[in-house]
Amino acid sequence: MNKLKGLLVLGLVITLSACGALHTSVAKRNLDVQTKMSSTIFLDPVDPELRTIFVDIRNTSDKPEFDLKPQVIASLINRGYQVIDSPSRAHYWLQANVLQVGRTNGRDVNTAMRMGHGVAGGAVTGFALHRATGGASGGATVGAVVGGALVGTVVDALVEDVYYSVITDIQIMERFDGTVRESSQHQLLQGDSGSTTSSYKRNTDMRKYQTRVVSYANQANLKWPEAEPMLTQGLTRAVAGLF
Repeated sequence: MNKLKGLLVLGLVITLSACGALHTSVAKRNLDVQTKMSSTIFLDPVDPELRTIFVDIRNTSDKPEFDLKPQVIASLINRGYQVIDSPSRAHYWLQANVLQVGRTNGRDVNTAMRMGHGVAGGAVTGFALHRATGGASGGATVGAVVGGALVGTVVDALVEDVYYSVITDIQIMERFDGTVRESSQHQLLQGDSGSTTSSYKRNTDMRKYQTRVVSYANQANLKWPEAEPMLTQGLTRAVAGLF
């Protein structure tokens, strides 16, 4: 009787694992790339002769080879802007820093997906195993559970829900006919026992805008070389599209 229960448990575990892997492979068969901006920036329209821009894009992530600058510059030129190396003569400044590039956890990108996966892969499986074994603890049943879990792990490893993301901070400065009064205050730590306060004030003729762009790619068994071009394209469109 215990052997029969063990076989039933083994079949149930393999079936549940196979169903989960099949669902992922079907639902995530197409590459999904999305780019979201934390807030919109509206720039005043200017005459063609004032469409000059200084571009400074940096990458402080652990993937320094991810280079966004050439594509952004090309897109700006196609939009009628002149990219120049002199910040003092440019009407606009575009500054960006790529903070994170690489694989991420889907739970951090989509909470609804995390809850769905957690239920299908956790609570349901455990409940079904308990019902199938009738709470039994015989050796054949335990062995089947362990064996089924190992097989389930192998099946799940064949189909994986993969996310890659890029997080970029953006600052745009716009020169205008007026005066902006800036003030800044910083708290500088001095060891564990104290700190130093640093502050400054100045007048400038440039207005500042800041936003953050998060772009991610998702697909079953997605590899970075497949995700990189689409992420670059989405980010380029978002950053250059601000002008």
